[in-house]
Amino acid sequence: MTTRRLLATLASLAVAAVTLTGCGPSGSDSSADGPVAENAAYDPNATIGIGSLYEPTSLSNVAGAGQGLTEAFYGNVYEALFKLNDDGSVTNALADKATTSDDGRTITITLVDGVKFHSGKSLTSADVVASYERAIADDAQGSRKSIYKSSIASVTAPDASTVVFQLVEPWISFEYDMTYLWIVNTDAGDLKETEDGTGPYVFEGWVRGNSISLKRSNDYWGPAATNGEIVFHYFTDASALSNALLSGEIDVIAALQSPDTLSQFEGNDDYVVNDSPSTTKELLAFNDHAAPFDDTRVRRAIYSAIDRKKLLESIWGDHGMLVGSMVPPTDAWYVDLNAVNPYDPELSKKLLAEAGHADGFEFVLDTPTYDPHPAVAEFVKSELAKVGVTVDINLISADEWYSRVYEKHDFVATLQEHVNDRDLAFYARGRDMYFEWDDADFIRLFNESEHAATLEDQTAKLVEANTLMAHEAASVWLYLYPQIVVSSADVTGYPLHGLNSQFYASTIQKSERG
Repeated sequence: MTTRRLLATLASLAVAAVTLTGCGPSGSDSSADGPVAENAAYDPNATIGIGSLYEPTSLSNVAGAGQGLTEAFYGNVYEALFKLNDDGSVTNALADKATTSDDGRTITITLVDGVKFHSGKSLTSADVVASYERAIADDAQGSRKSIYKSSIASVTAPDASTVVFQLVEPWISFEYDMTYLWIVNTDAGDLKETEDGTGPYVFEGWVRGNSISLKRSNDYWGPAATNGEIVFHYFTDASALSNALLSGEIDVIAALQSPDTLSQFEGNDDYVVNDSPSTTKELLAFNDHAAPFDDTRVRRAIYSAIDRKKLLESIWGDHGMLVGSMVPPTDAWYVDLNAVNPYDPELSKKLLAEAGHADGFEFVLDTPTYDPHPAVAEFVKSELAKVGVTVDINLISADEWYSRVYEKHDFVATLQEHVNDRDLAFYARGRDMYFEWDDADFIRLFNESEHAATLEDQTAKLVEANTLMAHEAASVWLYLYPQIVVSSADVTGYPLHGLNSQFYASTIQKSERG
């Protein structure tokens, strides 16, 4: 395309400031910037009710269980070698020490001593090797699977407490990407309905369609949880979720999804409302190998036909923000690319005509049934009708979305929220990812960024890749969600940012009067 030769120059002028992350001691505080003020009169055995719209489909993180499993289990039941904190920093977790060779191709990790799985078995390096092999298995689902396979030559266990990662090339994001590798017991077997992790909670029970309960582990290797039990309560309706907090059924809403209910909590001393930066993007995603969306002009036409500012205001009011790509402002390689695909119905019509669709066309929009997707779908349908494009909304369950859209790529267009930070990686998976965008230049830039010598070089590569993706309109990035966490006033210590949908619970405290 004619704009592509300009992208490297544009990117070099827009390199964002680099955010440095470092390693801290094992067992470090998981809520680096959450409301962790000490509650002097807290009940150490309290049950904390957390409300969510995202019930997992299984308890296995390699079976495509959805963001609900990360929310409930990551950092609570399972841990990784390194931990992604709520403020975006990366610190040691099960890794006590990590040493990198002079050529950057060998990373040797010493495990924390004395860690046991919930079954009572001691953690060894063999469990780390097995967890890695589990994550890259042919049937495994995971956003970092392709990166692991392309970046790691071998993982070995020279002794019970040492793991050696032999890399294909130096890998600047190694510690961050290892936060996705959940360490499980080698001997645990099928983990779709049970668990055997090392975290501060043990799995207590799952009432499908209702709740998941976690009980404090009395044998945890790190600081004990400041509550006795966590119960994740699941709702299919955002208003019902808010009502559960009002009624006292739950103590915290992990991520408020009903902006209309905010007025019930704001200015009310019984509740605390936290509005923080988010990494969750609302996408109108195309199958980029299915006509007519295999044509960049059509994708850009759809983008410019939608008044995204009006959409955001209609869904979230004064909350949230517009983004012009998959990259949120919390990533160091963020640049404001909203102007690349402006709201311009006349430009949309022009692009459609150039692509041979002067009279428009019709397509099916597979839409998850939970909020806010149905409302977003109706807005998109109304906007596209103005440029002659007909949208047929097909409401589907979360399970059908996963099995048909995500796994089989059997769709033309869909709506979905993507929660991860640094998730340009999804587009680097090419046709393995459901939107099937396999731009060779983008994939090359992303891979080069992973093996950059410095953070500055990595950022420059990702800015260039990000800019290219926006010009190609690989998807329509409709808006960035706000991260609104609402709690009862007698509860403190919960995370605020919801990075990658994780919700660390071990520092939550509830007043004894609650």
